Amino acid sequence: MDKVAIYCRLSEEDRDKLNKTDDSESIKNQKSMLLQYAMQQGWEIYNIYSDDDYSGADRKRPEFNRLLHDAEERKFDIVLCKAQSRFTRELELVEKYIHGLFPRWGIRFVSLTDNADTDDENNKKSRQIHALMNEWYLEDMSRNIKSTFNTKRENGYHIGAFALYGYMKDPDEKGHLIVDEEAAEVVREVFSLFLQGMGKTAIAKRLNDRGIPNPTEYKRLNGLRYKQPDSKNSTLWKYSAISDMLTNEMYIGNMVQGKYGSISFKTKENKPRPKDQWYRVEGTHEPIIDRETWDRVQLMIKGRAKPFETGNIGIFASKVHCSCCGYKMRSSKSRGEHYLQCATKHVAKGACEGAFISVKTLEGIVIDELNRMTREFLDKDELEQRIEFLNDLTERKKKLEADIQKYKNLLDKSANGLAQSYIDKNNGELDIATYNIIVKQFKEDQQKYEKVISDGEKQIAEIDERLAAGDNRRELIEQYTNITKLNRETVDIMIDKIVVGRRIKGTKNYPVEIYWNF
Repeated sequence: MDKVAIYCRLSEEDRDKLNKTDDSESIKNQKSMLLQYAMQQGWEIYNIYSDDDYSGADRKRPEFNRLLHDAEERKFDIVLCKAQSRFTRELELVEKYIHGLFPRWGIRFVSLTDNADTDDENNKKSRQIHALMNEWYLEDMSRNIKSTFNTKRENGYHIGAFALYGYMKDPDEKGHLIVDEEAAEVVREVFSLFLQGMGKTAIAKRLNDRGIPNPTEYKRLNGLRYKQPDSKNSTLWKYSAISDMLTNEMYIGNMVQGKYGSISFKTKENKPRPKDQWYRVEGTHEPIIDRETWDRVQLMIKGRAKPFETGNIGIFASKVHCSCCGYKMRSSKSRGEHYLQCATKHVAKGACEGAFISVKTLEGIVIDELNRMTREFLDKDELEQRIEFLNDLTERKKKLEADIQKYKNLLDKSANGLAQSYIDKNNGELDIATYNIIVKQFKEDQQKYEKVISDGEKQIAEIDERLAAGDNRRELIEQYTNITKLNRETVDIMIDKIVVGRRIKGTKNYPVEIYWNF
């Protein structure tokens, strides 16, 4: 008896469409429908996976990813959904899983309302058309939402889920912020202490010593749905929180939004945006900090921000973490020498033992390890004999990849053309006979393209196996043999991160773990 995994999803946009009498899209009704169908087919229910309040473009859905993991483990034979869009609205994931990995894992995909069934080879193109339409829907919806949000930002309306620390959302006026006096007092104190000459770490320590919750903990204590702390140090004030507060224009009554923007409608991942792309509207809410205080603080910050003598950032900037607490170590300078230290040690008693190492010492450790790896892994004579062979394979692979991409583009165009024909037929702009001729031609072309792509991918897999013997580690280290001095470029290329512990008592040695990029 075949085992079936049932997957249900209800997104926020679905909830918006529902009224009091319409629960057709509810999780409950999805489960009922799918369970009934599975029993009619005589399938054994392995498990029900259900994601609530997730969009079809969210790849971080917990139950969705649990289903994929169990699928790879071959724990069931069939994936059953109400519609293909419940599983995903992305064409890429349709191709990757429904048409790619699922067949490889021996798993059948079935959805009811759109008649998708991977056991039926004849409806593959139909599934692709549905995937295309779902992706277009996502893109259009994302564009409309983004446009609405940007308009609100331009008009000075606050659109975030949570108000900035020191403020709260106005219950009487949507998009307007009012002062939260309890938190505002802390903000004023931070600015005052900084004006008195107290450093950011010292300010953080003072607040922690008095038991004042940091902004994220304050939100949780006030009943807001905020992420739970992942460690005891998550509730502490830190240097970065003080630094961000002292440079945030929101505290002088200006609405500043859009500092980060999404990479794509397909992901929630954001990246920093240039300052000239921020949305900045003056005088939208009551200031907590007066303009004179603000200007004085900014001058002091500017005066304190001094780069290294070279004018460049440190070679290990953002790469080194404290082994005790996991936080990034900050640079400092004493008697002309640069050091890296864990700032968490100083924000509260017992927060962290605190790692500390000179940049010079750490540089020496990294160089020694690099040169050791060079001696261990690099056989120059062998490498010279293989270089022509590897280059030939690499060039062959590049040509194959270019050919594959060419035919993938043709395949995409064909799918788009097929989708448009389908739309034209439904709109009455294309008669059935003409549509059937077009579909037949498209299918023939797609079969040809898929064959070329499949053959090319097999050849690339064979080349990759042969190239693997060349050992990427050797090629990379070859560029950095007999190193005596590090620079930022080398560190970026070679190193993912470095973890440093406290100096071993009675020695000059430091526990250092280097995580390489190869």
